[in-house]
Amino acid sequence: MDASQSLTASNTGTTTAATARVAPAAAASTAAAAASTGTAAASTATVSSAPSGTFTGSVIHTQFGDMQVSVTIANGTINEVTPLQLTNRGGRSVAISSQAAPILRSEVLSAQSASVHNVSGATYTSEGYLRSLQSALDTAGF
Repeated sequence: MDASQSLTASNTGTTTAATARVAPAAAASTAAAAASTGTAAASTATVSSAPSGTFTGSVIHTQFGDMQVSVTIANGTINEVTPLQLTNRGGRSVAISSQAAPILRSEVLSAQSASVHNVSGATYTSEGYLRSLQSALDTAGF
């Protein structure tokens, strides 16, 4: 069966695949034409809609103090999560938050989302951290 027969035989999948093969070529020819005429269309052909920047989450109040994080996103990838405030009511709370924050950071960077498990023994820290992070991700449109 040749390409014209496959399009006739099946309108699902094959048509989409043919369109997907044509679209990059069309984009390339549009970019090339724009480059030769010196218009701004060449730069818009390569612009990504992926979020980039540093976004600050909401302050989350817990019984052991406030939590707040910021997230740095580049081209749709979470590159860094920085705690701006960790729980600070009592020495034990500070110790727990100080141990849990790097674990949460690592898990978030691996998962590329705020959908990670709480750190055992650090429920308030985990929940505050992840809620603040989700707020920042929502702001970013991530």
